[in-house]
Amino acid sequence: MGQAVLRRARMHPGQLVIGIDPDARAMVDSSRRASAKPEKNGLPNAMFLIASAEDLPGPLVSLVDEVTIALPWGSLLKSVLTADERLLAKLHQSLKVRGEVEILVSTTERDAAAAGITLANAADAQHLGCRLESAGFQLADCRQATESDVNRLSSGWGKRLGIPERRPAWLFRLRQRRD
Repeated sequence: MGQAVLRRARMHPGQLVIGIDPDARAMVDSSRRASAKPEKNGLPNAMFLIASAEDLPGPLVSLVDEVTIALPWGSLLKSVLTADERLLAKLHQSLKVRGEVEILVSTTERDAAAAGITLANAADAQHLGCRLESAGFQLADCRQATESDVNRLSSGWGKRLGIPERRPAWLFRLRQRRD
């Protein structure tokens, strides 16, 4: 996760990029790199918070342009697959009026069984997209992820998993509904 934050901060120096992970160890190295002086390749626009997505919005109420959830696992994966109302409400509270959520998700049979949700094909992905929409988002995109998507959104984890060559992943782009 940390590498993805650094890459995005480097690509968009005018944006504040915040990485959130409940495990501080996952962000230590990236945080150290970001805090270096700019002449030593530091990134003052990268920030790391020890928290879980379920803890949002906290101080981020209505301040976030985009939330990216890349290859979640554990409880966050289950919350995404089940379109958990609590998580989705927290995302809504964090986003600005025209804010977006981008989710890159891939499951194994074990993940799907634990969540009680299958995400094996386009029909399953479309069904999940409909559940996300019913939680108050507008589904702007729902498709199988490409190698370019994986490179753009994930750290090296997507490549280690062999996405998309050995293992499919799905990309969902959601927008705040303008009711």
